Amino acid sequence: MSTRVTIRRPGRARPVRKAGGLRAKALGTAFVALLAPALSGCGGDASSATGSATLKWASSYFPTHWDPVVSGSGAQFRELALVYASLTRTDEKGNAVPDLAKSWEYNAEGDRITFHLRPGLKFSDGEPVDAAAVKTAIERAQKQKNSALFGDLTSIRSVEANGLDAVLHLTQVDYQIPQLLGERVLQISSPKAAKAPEKLDQNPVGAGPFVVQQLIPGTKAVLKKNPDYWDAKNIHIDNVELISAPDASTVVSGLRTGVYNFADIDPSQADAAEKAGLDVFVQPGFNASNISLNVNKAPFDDDRVVDAVRHAIKREEFVDKLTFGHGEATDQPFPKGYVAYDPKAADSFPYDPAKSRKLLAAAGHRAGDIKLDLVIPAEDPQAEIVQSQLAAVGIKVTIKVDKNWATPFFAKDLTFSLYSTTGRDSAVQTLTAHFGPNGPLNLSTPYQPPGFAAAVAKVRQTPLDAPDYPEVLRAATRAGLGSKALVFTYSSPNLFAKSRSVSGLPKNPAHIDWTGVTLSGD
Repeated sequence: MSTRVTIRRPGRARPVRKAGGLRAKALGTAFVALLAPALSGCGGDASSATGSATLKWASSYFPTHWDPVVSGSGAQFRELALVYASLTRTDEKGNAVPDLAKSWEYNAEGDRITFHLRPGLKFSDGEPVDAAAVKTAIERAQKQKNSALFGDLTSIRSVEANGLDAVLHLTQVDYQIPQLLGERVLQISSPKAAKAPEKLDQNPVGAGPFVVQQLIPGTKAVLKKNPDYWDAKNIHIDNVELISAPDASTVVSGLRTGVYNFADIDPSQADAAEKAGLDVFVQPGFNASNISLNVNKAPFDDDRVVDAVRHAIKREEFVDKLTFGHGEATDQPFPKGYVAYDPKAADSFPYDPAKSRKLLAAAGHRAGDIKLDLVIPAEDPQAEIVQSQLAAVGIKVTIKVDKNWATPFFAKDLTFSLYSTTGRDSAVQTLTAHFGPNGPLNLSTPYQPPGFAAAVAKVRQTPLDAPDYPEVLRAATRAGLGSKALVFTYSSPNLFAKSRSVSGLPKNPAHIDWTGVTLSGD
């Protein structure tokens, strides 16, 4: 899993209100209803003066890097997917389906997988899309000095390129590879362009549905449809203008006046967008925020203090104040309804401040004895909620902002922090990143909960279509949730607004897929 953090735009805290048509079942019900028809409509202005269909996308996470190896698998992968294609992609059920690879198969032992690429494909610079390009992409992700993806590919020992067949020799039996090597972790660039990664970083060359025509770093990208994309017949958008969103409060007015026709929006703007007649919807996702504890450092080296923190957290307050009712309280890294979500482990540590105070007393701490620095990368209202809730049980928290926060966090030097992720397509990747001994999101490295390693190994050894796969996976989730290093709090929604000129998007969890989407100028 990438170590790239996703810092969410905080909503302004305000009293609880009743939401409109997107009330808080957002993430959970989105998964239960993955196959429900997407929102659609017509109206607005989606065409240029020449009559071509132009998507005008205002984004709050405009890519800093366009080299997918450097950019990693944070939220910006959705925008890089305009340019890059991958071996696999994710369908509406969250399953891996063909993309650049038309098919794949494992050997009998499960420690080798062969991907068969589609014939006749090429990158936008004319280079062939073949197994040699896959080999280059994987090896670059594993070895490039500034790669954000090297930790995701530890199951791959080597790659053998045979024409259009890429043979991956694995370090272990791992049936998660097709899900792992999708848009998040292996967006494949031209090997010729990748010889100069610093140039590729601001001049992307892929085999995706669009080709960059103009790029103003950090501000704007202009793209046109790629006629050589393997599924070009189902891409009905001619041009894309990707724009770095201004202040959240101005995005709705831009959508209303036609400056944009698609945007991710802050939950605080959802009501205004609905009142403006825009289509507002939640794209299914795996978002999860947590409080990170380092059990190798006092006071969290005492299990009673850890449990006291667990029982002091009122998750609904995060949902009401930060997502304006559009998110969901969670104590797991997966949303309800998803195959990896474990109902047996739900609500293992319910909100109980009285019990929290008793645990602290049993550990020998009086009110005010424990003083903690909560170190975060930027001002964030969720830190204030944590501060308030822990103060209620007698733990004093001082919030400290460190712009270089990532260095001590990933070095596991911090005692107490916050983290938010967008999740991953491979459930095992999500689990190991949070709970594994070398997981980037495990602040307590090399600690891992008892039984976790064996449970994860069993998941890897279980084919995705095996009848017992769901229960084997949930058992691994349950083992991971025994971790004392993380306290999950809430899921922030993937909230979007669009003009009615843009038809509904496929409900692929966590992804933005433009396949089949149409734009109308009516």
